[in-house]
Amino acid sequence: MNEAVVTIDSSPEQVWELVTDITRMGEWSPENRGGRWRGSATGPAVGARFVGVNAHGWVRWLTRCRVVECERPSRFAFTVAENGMTWGWRLEPDGDGTRLTQWRERTTEPNVLVRALVASGMLGRERETLMVDGMHRTLAAVKRQAEQAKV
Repeated sequence: MNEAVVTIDSSPEQVWELVTDITRMGEWSPENRGGRWRGSATGPAVGARFVGVNAHGWVRWLTRCRVVECERPSRFAFTVAENGMTWGWRLEPDGDGTRLTQWRERTTEPNVLVRALVASGMLGRERETLMVDGMHRTLAAVKRQAEQAKV
């Protein structure tokens, strides 16, 4: 499991509104460009599905995601069908603020394409380093947004 942590001078409820709005994640993530809810889903709930839009350099791709944990305002997690990863957020009160943890772990086997890219060496240790760096950058951007909104 990989994770990154930041303390934010904003309540868990306020931070929750940001990290569970998948349509806005592109404002903070260096790779994700946002998402859109699928079917009748309009927001976070266990079982809700969404499509994530991602970009790295000239490469663009979509991911099919399903919310697997949604406990307002403390936990939110979703699985990505293509790569077998689960991404999540833990929000814990910390004084008047929030300790926000973003984490990811492989929970199922990736699809054939992702396995082929890993076997070819196109995805590997460098990608893992990039993902952890991206989590730290995302947390820093969420912190800035949450603290600016509080003012």
